[in-house]
Amino acid sequence: MTGEQLIQSSACEIRELLLLNKISPNDLLDALESRIDLVEREVNALPTLCFERARAAVNELEKKPVTDRGILGGIPVAIKDLTAVRGVRTTYGSPIFADDIPDYSDVLVETMEGNGAVIYAKSNTPEFGAGAHTFNPVFGPTCNPWDVAKSAAGSSGGAAAALASGTAWLAHGSDMGGSLRNPASFCGVVGLRPSLHLLASGPSTTPFQTLSMQGPMARNVEDTALFLDAMVGFHPTSPLALPASGERFLSTSQKKIPPKKIAFSADLGVSPVDPEIVDICKAAALRFQEAGVIVEETCPDLSDAPEVFRRLRGLDFLVGLGPLQTQHPGKLKEDIVLNIEYGRTLSAEDIAWAERKRGEIYHRMQNFFGEYDLLLCPATIVPPFPIEQRYVSECAGQKFESYIDWLAIVSSITITASPALSLPCGFTATGLPVGLQLVGRPRADGALLSAANFLEDILPRIPTPILPKKC
Repeated sequence: MTGEQLIQSSACEIRELLLLNKISPNDLLDALESRIDLVEREVNALPTLCFERARAAVNELEKKPVTDRGILGGIPVAIKDLTAVRGVRTTYGSPIFADDIPDYSDVLVETMEGNGAVIYAKSNTPEFGAGAHTFNPVFGPTCNPWDVAKSAAGSSGGAAAALASGTAWLAHGSDMGGSLRNPASFCGVVGLRPSLHLLASGPSTTPFQTLSMQGPMARNVEDTALFLDAMVGFHPTSPLALPASGERFLSTSQKKIPPKKIAFSADLGVSPVDPEIVDICKAAALRFQEAGVIVEETCPDLSDAPEVFRRLRGLDFLVGLGPLQTQHPGKLKEDIVLNIEYGRTLSAEDIAWAERKRGEIYHRMQNFFGEYDLLLCPATIVPPFPIEQRYVSECAGQKFESYIDWLAIVSSITITASPALSLPCGFTATGLPVGLQLVGRPRADGALLSAANFLEDILPRIPTPILPKKC
């Protein structure tokens, strides 16, 4: 196969070719190097490359029989630049760590490599992942391949843009308030925020936090499921992580079992949404009716979720980044400082209220799932916005007070502890992708992937990868 044919292939197709010995992992690295030379200058998705390390890993992998090379069998994987990879520049998008080269890998990276992943690049991210628009003072902004004048969202924007522009088959990301789901929506790919602590990661200064989760991104649902299989597992560094259940998410997703009854909400009752986005997402949700699925417009009461998220996020920033602010005054971007300072203003009663409300929301959501199999809503409230704009400040006539307010439709789902997936579901009139958010029961990631795969089959396919363009 030619390099271009490989780039256009899915990760699952690549895996089959590797198993049949029709291609080698080095062929994949060759194809990626050529594609990066072709498109990366316009996109800036993968600012740090480590092909020498990747080829050394392939040399070791190829000493094993193809059937013993793990779940991925040598498929290259891009790692978000918030996650340490031994011997590879890891900046967190921050001038403080601009030249940092860790001497260890995050346990999630070790898990992936143990399952046959080959690390070849770090993907761009906002400074410390703060903000749903990928730009930082170390590497600059990442552009959306569908229109390089637009944002790729964030904070896993580099990962999503790499997938859409063909410089990745599989890309790792993380998600606190939508950081997997927003960029997946903006770039026309799939991003999954898994159930709490399905994956082990660390070491971390906050190993007991419950807001930010690592997860897989890919161009379609089955590739996402394949990648999730290579990420799951327990490690003592991650005290809340669960032992692997033995479920193969790829096999479960391939069953394509439709749900029996779903709910659709245009806004979850927490946010304005651009009317065009609502129409596209609602039309996609209603496609389930073709399979006899009952679709009703409703949602649980999530009205307190945005404030709960704001308070718990403020606490998380204070715990995780407060010491850096003290050690490096003036070195953190203003948005991060404001979040840390907000965390300092929280009283014990403020935090107690948030924890109590989160408990109420969780139980309310579980009661909701007693009647509905899935909750569907938009993954983003607007189409991709101009790249020079720092964040969405207004939608449907409503102005936002802070740079995280426009994320309520995803951050509210974070509070519920449910797995959530952004699935490409259509285009705006100007040709920009739109993502539909599918939310499932906690610990039912396989059923969520299966239903998403079913819906993906009956929706128009988003034709990724593409060459970057300007509309």
